[in-house]
Amino acid sequence: MSRLDTRLESEGAEFLVLGQLLIHRIPTYKTYTNMPGYDLVATNPEKNTSARIQVKSRWNTGAIDFPIKSFDCEFVVAVFLNRGSKDGRKEVMAPDYYVLPVSLITSLPRSANWGKVSMKNVADLDRYREAWHLISSFMESVT
Repeated sequence: MSRLDTRLESEGAEFLVLGQLLIHRIPTYKTYTNMPGYDLVATNPEKNTSARIQVKSRWNTGAIDFPIKSFDCEFVVAVFLNRGSKDGRKEVMAPDYYVLPVSLITSLPRSANWGKVSMKNVADLDRYREAWHLISSFMESVT
């Protein structure tokens, strides 16, 4: 099977995360396309602080890993889009979001060839599911 072109879905994942942050009352804007290291910037105007966010998305339902090479951010939001599978056997479901501090990501083992991080290696994974508060708390604590 040929490789699936998921550029549109990847761009959509960035907007999904942007929307989630906004509805959680975290002012955020999208950077220019292909900004190295991060895709979104969350801000706290009262404290004059910000957090750079890299969005990593996977198309397949049941995906558990993602490649990452740059760590020039404070958070990585892993978006598992759950769009089924190329062969049509997997169910399309709602996306899953994991808000992960970059320090956690850098501490995890990565595959040699693609630099993939597996979510199986994240202890207490459910703690990070839709944990948007980690971003707002980070910006409150930055001095």
